[in-house]
Amino acid sequence: MGNREDIALLGHLMRRAGFGATYAELAERAAAGYEAAVEDLLNPERFEPVDADVLYRFLPGYEGALGPPLNQAEWIYRMINTRRPLEEKMALFWHQLFATGNSKVDNPPELTQQIDMFRQYGLGSFRELLVQLAQNPAMIFWLDNNGNHLGAINENWGRELLELFSMGVGNYSEDDIKEASRAFTGWTVGPKIPRNPLGRFYWNFEYRPEDHDDGPKTFLGHTGNFNGQDIIDIVVNQPATARFLARHLYNFFVADEPQVPSWNITPPNDPDAIDRLVAAYDESNGDVRAMLRTLFNSDFFKQARFSRVKSPAELVIGTARMAGHFAGPRPGFNSLAFECAYQGQELLNPPSVESWHTGAEWIDGGALVRRVNFAAGILGDTALPGVSAIVISIRARGALSPDEFVDACLELVGPLEIGANTRAELLDQARSDGELRWDDAAADSEKRVGLMLALIAASRDFQFA
Repeated sequence: MGNREDIALLGHLMRRAGFGATYAELAERAAAGYEAAVEDLLNPERFEPVDADVLYRFLPGYEGALGPPLNQAEWIYRMINTRRPLEEKMALFWHQLFATGNSKVDNPPELTQQIDMFRQYGLGSFRELLVQLAQNPAMIFWLDNNGNHLGAINENWGRELLELFSMGVGNYSEDDIKEASRAFTGWTVGPKIPRNPLGRFYWNFEYRPEDHDDGPKTFLGHTGNFNGQDIIDIVVNQPATARFLARHLYNFFVADEPQVPSWNITPPNDPDAIDRLVAAYDESNGDVRAMLRTLFNSDFFKQARFSRVKSPAELVIGTARMAGHFAGPRPGFNSLAFECAYQGQELLNPPSVESWHTGAEWIDGGALVRRVNFAAGILGDTALPGVSAIVISIRARGALSPDEFVDACLELVGPLEIGANTRAELLDQARSDGELRWDDAAADSEKRVGLMLALIAASRDFQFA
C-alpha cells in the first residue's frame, strides 16, 4: 500500500481520468505506482470490456424505439461498471466537444453508436477521429450534411467542423467554410429499411460520387480538388487546431477555463500548460494518447486538485460507484440517467451544437439542491455496500476522537480536501456526540458515520473534482 500522499494523488487521477475509485482500489493502484496507473488508463485494451451480452439481456430495448432513457441508461451502466474508466471518460469528453443531440436526430441508438465510435477512436489519432466523425450518420444528420449537394452546398457541417470541433473562431474565413463544405458534398446517409413493422435499423454512411463537387477548391491557403479527408488533413496540421484541442483537454481534465465562445479573446489560464500539450500534439502527429500522457504526468495536473466543478454525470456516476449499489444489472439505471438530466446534463441530448457550458455554470439554485440531495442521500445510506465498507473500515480503527473521526471519513471518500469553514462545521457535528466508540454503541456509531458522510456529500467541497 502506498502512503497517504500517493493515495491522494491517485484519487485525483481517478476522479479526472475516470469517475473516482474506492479507497481500497486506490490503495491497490498505489502499490504499483502512479505512472503504472496512468499507463493502465491510457491502454484500456489491457482490461476486459463491459460484457455486452449481459448488457443486451438487461436492456434489450436500447436498440429499439423507446426513446432516450434506455440508451442513456446503457451508457450509465457502462460508466459505472467499466474496467476501462478513461475510455468512458473520453467518450464523455468527445460527446461534450462534438455535441450531437437526440432533440433533432430522434434516433437514440444512432447516438449510442456514436458514443461507441468515441470509445474506439477517442484515444488515437485526432485526424482519424475527425474522419470517423464526418462519416458518422448521427453527425451527418445533426449538422445537415445529408443536405449538402453539388451546386447547392449546406455550410452547417463545414462551419462547425472549423468553429467548434477543431480550430475555433478567428482562424478561418467565410470562404474557407464554403470551400470545406464543397469538399464534403456527397457525404451522406444511405437509404435504410423503414422502421415499421420490424423496428429500427442502423443508419449507414454513404459516399455518392455523382453528388460530390470535384472541382478545384482553395482552403486555408491550399488549392486542389479536395475531398473531405483532404480538408481534415489540412485542418489537423494547423497550429490553431493543436491549441484548440489542448485547451479543451485542459478544461476537461485539469481546471475550469472561461467558456469556449470567449477563447478567441480570452487567453488560457495556464499558457505554459497549453504549450506543453501542443508540443505533445506536434511531436506525436496529433495522437490524443500522447497528449494525455503528458497531461496526467505533469505537475500542472498533479497540483490542480479540486479545481473543477464536477459535471452532473461526474457527480452522479462517481457517487453511485462509491456507494457500490449499481455494480451489475439491477433496476435504477434509468433513474440515474434522469438524475443527470435534472442536474442539467441530459446525456445524448446536449442543448445545442455549442454543447453545455461547464464549470461554475453547472451550478444554479435548483441544480445545487438536486446535487446535494442526491449525493447526501446516497452516501448517508449505510445499507449500501460501498458505504457499509466505509463504516467497516472506520470501525476497524477503533475508538476515534472527533478530529480523527472527521479525518477518517474525509480520507475514505476521497481523500477529500476541504476548506476551514467546512471542517469547522463537520467538527462541530462530531464533537456534539463525543468520541466515536464501537463497544456498546455500534448501532449509534454507524448512524453517526452515515450522518457524517451525508454532511460531507452536502458540502461545497464535494462539488469539486
